[in-house]
Amino acid sequence: MNSDDGRHSRTAFTIRPYSPADSEATVEIFLRAIREVASKDYSPAQVDAWATVEDHRAWAARRSSRPTWIVENKTGPVGFADLEPKGNLDMMFVCPDHQGVGAATLLLAKVEAAAKEKGLSRLSTDASLTARLFFEGRGFVVLARQIVEKRGQVLQNFRMEKFLR
Repeated sequence: MNSDDGRHSRTAFTIRPYSPADSEATVEIFLRAIREVASKDYSPAQVDAWATVEDHRAWAARRSSRPTWIVENKTGPVGFADLEPKGNLDMMFVCPDHQGVGAATLLLAKVEAAAKEKGLSRLSTDASLTARLFFEGRGFVVLARQIVEKRGQVLQNFRMEKFLR
């Protein structure tokens, strides 16, 4: 525990595989991360369009359809990440209360290890404006700036990749 701000240290986190019982926790993490953190880089209308989960069953099915991991502390899940079969990190989100203290770094290390175990030589992701610096700091490079449409709103993100060693 860091006595200055009450944030948890890296050693306070563990990583485990996702289970269907984690579905609602991952929805909450996703929505909070966008509404409370990505909102610094996107307009309120963009955040409203992005921070929506219309079908919770489809969400749960998507999490279960691929390797997905939960990072947690003693109170429960604080983040999650997944890996698509060809090496795309589709989603990685961490609760606002646990950003900047190693949770995302642990998740990314787990994703990279799993990709290597599958024999993949690279990872890719579509990183938000908010996440770009995190990924660049961990060896990803920007391949292209992208414009995506979500529920009538246009958002910018970045296609990024990292070669694994």
